Amino acid sequence: MDFSLSPETNAFRLRVRDFVSEHILPLEADRAHYDDHENIAPHVLERVRAEVRKAGLWAPQMPRHMGGQGLDVVGMAVAYEEMNRSIFGPVCFNCAAPDDGNMIVLDKVLPESAKARWLQPIVDGKVLSSFAMTEPAPGAGSDPSMMQTRAEKKGDRWVVHGRKWFITGGGKAQHFILLAKTSDDPRRGLTAFLFDRDQPGWRIERQVPIMGPEDHGGHAELVFEGLEIPDDQVLLKEGDGLKFTQIRLGTARLTHCMRWTGMAKRALELACEYVEQRHSFGQRLADREGVQWMLGEAAMAVDMGRLLTMRAAWLLDQGSFARKEVSMAKVVVSEALHKAIDTAIQLCGAKGYSKDMPLEWMYRYARLARLGDGASEIHKMVLSRFLLAEGTDFWSWT
Repeated sequence: MDFSLSPETNAFRLRVRDFVSEHILPLEADRAHYDDHENIAPHVLERVRAEVRKAGLWAPQMPRHMGGQGLDVVGMAVAYEEMNRSIFGPVCFNCAAPDDGNMIVLDKVLPESAKARWLQPIVDGKVLSSFAMTEPAPGAGSDPSMMQTRAEKKGDRWVVHGRKWFITGGGKAQHFILLAKTSDDPRRGLTAFLFDRDQPGWRIERQVPIMGPEDHGGHAELVFEGLEIPDDQVLLKEGDGLKFTQIRLGTARLTHCMRWTGMAKRALELACEYVEQRHSFGQRLADREGVQWMLGEAAMAVDMGRLLTMRAAWLLDQGSFARKEVSMAKVVVSEALHKAIDTAIQLCGAKGYSKDMPLEWMYRYARLARLGDGASEIHKMVLSRFLLAEGTDFWSWT
């Protein structure tokens, strides 16, 4: 069993690390570099993205012929971790959700003839995209079978009525992926569509305020009042909505884990810097056993998450859906992220709680991790189903 990286993958990782250190981390300290939603300001983002392109680090998850770097999923795992050493990192490389997951799935399922229209502009960073699946009660949340938004076939078009909410990036997205109910078949009743912001028949009801920092485009509530979608904008085939979602969410969920391990490591990096120089009662904090236990427990939790993430990444590279492995990584990494940041704030005291450090930003952001892309309890339910079905083979090495 070999846990080492290939020389090429490690070299790319180090280039990302150096770029983040030199060009992105210094931006965090100046509030002028933030927009009104506590994310990197658009004019700053464009400047950094130009530098990323010049450095040959743009869109590493995309094929080279589309302007990306052609990394496999294992390569993405180590690169994304380095990117999210900064709270601004992933979006600067065009590796932030939801564009990241949308690009990966569209590259897999779109025919080549459609990629120039729907995928290339996202890869180039010219437009943003959204994934519209979640609905207000009694509609679909973690359970897609509760989908209320319906698409009805009329001639060569589909007419959509319904409502979606918490649609990340929906306020500024140009390209949308939409899940809607097209029949009452329990297994093939959902269909995935593409539509453009400029198509009539839908509107943004409101931006949903949230606790943490916002992605660009916020979290929108969308209302569909007769949106017409041409039949050639169906993704895969009619009734393949669940299949499409499986293809998308496997890798997309894992990329969250890749990014979160980077953020968790940064939180502990900040905590270590503080306890190494801060004294109390005649002793460095770093020399106190209680502090060492806190750091050790948090570091161990982060590394468990990294190992689960890397195993799932390797399986995805082998063509597996890695459903239980991705679920385990999602649960463990989301909790490790919270533990690392909470530990760092506790050790840094009032300074950690203040906006003089990015820890409070991370703490509010991290609360979403246990909810987004499937709450921890949903993933544990999935794991229990695998365990009941597989018995001791649940832990198989093959």
